[in-house]
Amino acid sequence: MSKVLEGLYYSNEHEWVRLEGDVGYIGISDHAQEALGDIVYVDPGAEGAVLAKGDTAAVLESVKAASDVYTPVSGTVTAVNSELINAPERINQDAYGNYIFAVKLSDLSELSGLMDASAYEAFCQGEH
Repeated sequence: MSKVLEGLYYSNEHEWVRLEGDVGYIGISDHAQEALGDIVYVDPGAEGAVLAKGDTAAVLESVKAASDVYTPVSGTVTAVNSELINAPERINQDAYGNYIFAVKLSDLSELSGLMDASAYEAFCQGEH
């Protein structure tokens, strides 16, 4: 069973959001990194990009497939985790300890459309 952390918001596309003030740090869930397998490439997107909820914000490639990372919230990208460019395997080692990009949220109410940890666990079990 994949690890799910309390205190994060989760999307149907298996992204998580950790809120700090009005900035959301976004990465992929443990479930997603397990499904992808060994991640070999990360394009964390661009600082300053203005994203609408659901936009492609980053790209991951694994030994199995390429996968878009969608932003679960709207806003402006304030940071990208450029360390992942040279060490993409860090996502496999600790999916929740390695955000991919951070967004200054333009609409905090969008978080209410995301799942908490228990809802996300149930969602993942329903996929199998």
